[in-house]
Amino acid sequence: MEPLMNITVGKLLEEVALKYPNDEAVKYIDRDYRRTWKEFNDECERVARGLMAMGIKKGDHVAIWATNVPEWLITLFATAKIGAVLVTVNTNYKVFELEYLLRQSDSKVLVMIDGFKDADYVNIVNELCPTLAESKIGEYSNPMLPFLKYVVYAGKKETPAGMMSFKDVENMYDQTPYEEFKAVYDSCDVHDVINMQYTSGTTGFPKGVMLTHYNIVNNGKSIGDCMKFTHADKLCIPVPFFHCFGLVLAVMAALTHSTSMVPIEYYRPTEVMRAVQDEQCTAVHGVPTMFIAMLEHPDFKKYKFPKLRTGIMAGSPCPIKVMQQVVDEMGMKEITISYGQTEASPVCTMTTTDDSIEVRVSTVGRVMPYVEAKIVDPETGEELGPNVPGEFCARGYNVMKGYYKMEEATSQAIDKDGWLHTGDLATVDEKGYYKITGRIKDMIIRGGENIYPKEIEEFLYTNPKISDVQVIGVPSQQYGEEIAACIILKENETMTEDEVREAVKSHMARHKVPKYVAFMDAFPMTASGKIQKFKLREWAIDEFNLGDAAQIETA
Repeated sequence: MEPLMNITVGKLLEEVALKYPNDEAVKYIDRDYRRTWKEFNDECERVARGLMAMGIKKGDHVAIWATNVPEWLITLFATAKIGAVLVTVNTNYKVFELEYLLRQSDSKVLVMIDGFKDADYVNIVNELCPTLAESKIGEYSNPMLPFLKYVVYAGKKETPAGMMSFKDVENMYDQTPYEEFKAVYDSCDVHDVINMQYTSGTTGFPKGVMLTHYNIVNNGKSIGDCMKFTHADKLCIPVPFFHCFGLVLAVMAALTHSTSMVPIEYYRPTEVMRAVQDEQCTAVHGVPTMFIAMLEHPDFKKYKFPKLRTGIMAGSPCPIKVMQQVVDEMGMKEITISYGQTEASPVCTMTTTDDSIEVRVSTVGRVMPYVEAKIVDPETGEELGPNVPGEFCARGYNVMKGYYKMEEATSQAIDKDGWLHTGDLATVDEKGYYKITGRIKDMIIRGGENIYPKEIEEFLYTNPKISDVQVIGVPSQQYGEEIAACIILKENETMTEDEVREAVKSHMARHKVPKYVAFMDAFPMTASGKIQKFKLREWAIDEFNLGDAAQIETA
């Protein structure tokens, strides 16, 4: 086994730029943006110096709320070069979630675009920061968001009042002497936190997972190795950068192998197929839903993918039939599956291109190099033998530094011996291949998005008509799972299913809107008064005729 890499993200980019200065690093097909490794490194360095000129210091938090635009990538590497921490914001967030994240993360800067789908980011930010438009740039003050000083606009329109443009940040680079930048750049340590990704927990509110250079560089390297990535490869990236899927399985896997990147701003099947065809991509990542949408697209047969060989299908359970179709119809004979979670930066197990197709469609692979894994009894903590289901636990370089400002939650996730308890149920066979069989917690994974019922429940509880609510995941052929909200109304109150959906849609991200709503008189309970969510799920499968979806075999 090769030793673990001992290099920061910023220095790794510089190393690749020195080795392959004139080779393509990043190319977009929907805009005039193509950079060689040298051009890209230089651009990131200028933005890093611009951030320093704004007063951003090592350890400061910079939030980014954007689709996969070039500025997202540039901000990632610019912050990495000066030891600032990039706080990634889900593109589907609305005002309620953004306010919580900016406040909890102590973010000093928010970099943002115009908006995405039904969310107008400029309106949301102005609602959250009502005095921003009148504030002098860099002097914004809000007691609710005491750290926030700058909003940087990377959109396509005129820069809104009170914000500064992304280009202005880059143009300020000469206000920071190179020597000053170099001193900070050289002081960055591989064990410094570089990235904070927000993931909810069963407690309902999102937690900031602190990941280091060491975590994500080495995980990216191992991931790329499983796909046999080289400098000759070209990876199409339609999965969002704000997830570990985009940031680590894609960007870091590419960077560690000096593999060229073709990002897609946001997923559209025809854009992905066009990019893979026109750019002769050798790899593409996606959640099962993305691959299904391409395979079922009426124009699928019009596109040709002669170079496509590998990529990762992950993010939610992978239907075996879809894996086989991707191999047969897209030519991805070396497609891989990985398993992990954000707290493990994120991949713990993965199949390789050398595994048989049977293994690749029926398991999530073996444990990654330098990562330990074990299956334990969730009640006793005792390690279990082959093929006995229990909780998947992992330990190694990839385990997060902890949750930001949440010591108790951190100690619940990582035990005194350094084992990360994932909350996932799994088995391992005699050859070391893992299968994920379910979840101890009630998390819903809809099309690759992690959804935590408690967060939606907490919101619905604020509705004066609702007495009690339980949110569960039910099977879906398209997304793996969908959300069902089971509601008990207060006496003499009436409410429609659409009213419930509209309430969630107007306050929370669209992927958290329940597809199914059921009004009930009571919930199934244990003798001790605990609600039995699994019984609710069984009832919902029956009630909404989801028997077929429940039968789909997944890896």
